[in-house]
Amino acid sequence: MESALFYILAVVTVTGTAFAITEKHAVHAIVYLVTSFFALAVIFFLLGAPVVAIFEVIIYAGAIMVLFLFVIMMLDLGHPERARLPGIREWWPALALGAVTLASALALVVSRAPAVPAPGKAIGVKEFALALFGKYGVAVEVISMQLLFALVGALYLARKR
Repeated sequence: MESALFYILAVVTVTGTAFAITEKHAVHAIVYLVTSFFALAVIFFLLGAPVVAIFEVIIYAGAIMVLFLFVIMMLDLGHPERARLPGIREWWPALALGAVTLASALALVVSRAPAVPAPGKAIGVKEFALALFGKYGVAVEVISMQLLFALVGALYLARKR
């Protein structure tokens, strides 16, 4: 059952990411990307990495998507008062991907199959945090600076002339 769920969620992740890349409306692209992140988090949980799954949801699907939405609102790409409500043609891909992800996560929880950890020494959250911010602290700071530069660049490009 785990292998079937893995392949279903892999298809959802790839499809959601492809829709996020090809979508013209920025907010719809973010919804597809969040769907892809949630499916990826379930894959991580399925593979026996619950801490990485939690980080995937909290950091990527939470914080970074809020940052993207903030930038989109700052750019003022459209006028919502003139926008029409999306029809079923715009909703069905997101609903289908979300339903498959939710059904896979529920099937995983209902089966209560213990996750098979990777062979080797299991590390806890404390050891992971010490390794991440101790050994790779500079890389974490460089990535955070890249996000800051992307935000400043987007605001610079969107400024009124």
